[in-house]
Amino acid sequence: MLIMEEYKIKIIESIVVLFSYVIFRIAIQKAIESVRIKFAHQNARAKIVKKLINFFLLFISLQFLLLIWGVEKDKLIIFATSMLTVLGIAFFAQWSILSNITSALIIFFSHPAKIGDTITLVEKEYPVEGKIIDIQIFFIILKNENSELITIPNNIFMQKIISRKSTD
Repeated sequence: MLIMEEYKIKIIESIVVLFSYVIFRIAIQKAIESVRIKFAHQNARAKIVKKLINFFLLFISLQFLLLIWGVEKDKLIIFATSMLTVLGIAFFAQWSILSNITSALIIFFSHPAKIGDTITLVEKEYPVEGKIIDIQIFFIILKNENSELITIPNNIFMQKIISRKSTD
């Protein structure tokens, strides 16, 4: 009977964590939407930030659930750092996954280029021109006049000089 009581407490705590996740997610989504409307950002930009924040909220909620159900803190920390190390080694080969995510946030909040704009990356050797069709967490996707898709990492997009022809 004591074991059933312990499981009831864990179930209630789990429900509280899941309920908190939903409440925080809704509140943050509304805050992002109000920023988008206030600063007249495109919906696609807000979608990127929402995905990113939802990922972090989900990650934190899963951490709490694992702690509630008895995964030891030491083992959880070892697992999390091991996974982050593997991901870091896998993703840091090109530049930095964190710099691409940070660049996505900067592009969302302050970059004048938006979906639908035709842009040119000013490069000496290989200038790239195309219409922005999507801005994702890691890449900007362009479509050139030959209907080829070109992906540009967000951190590279932030470092280059951009010539923009707006659709406004």
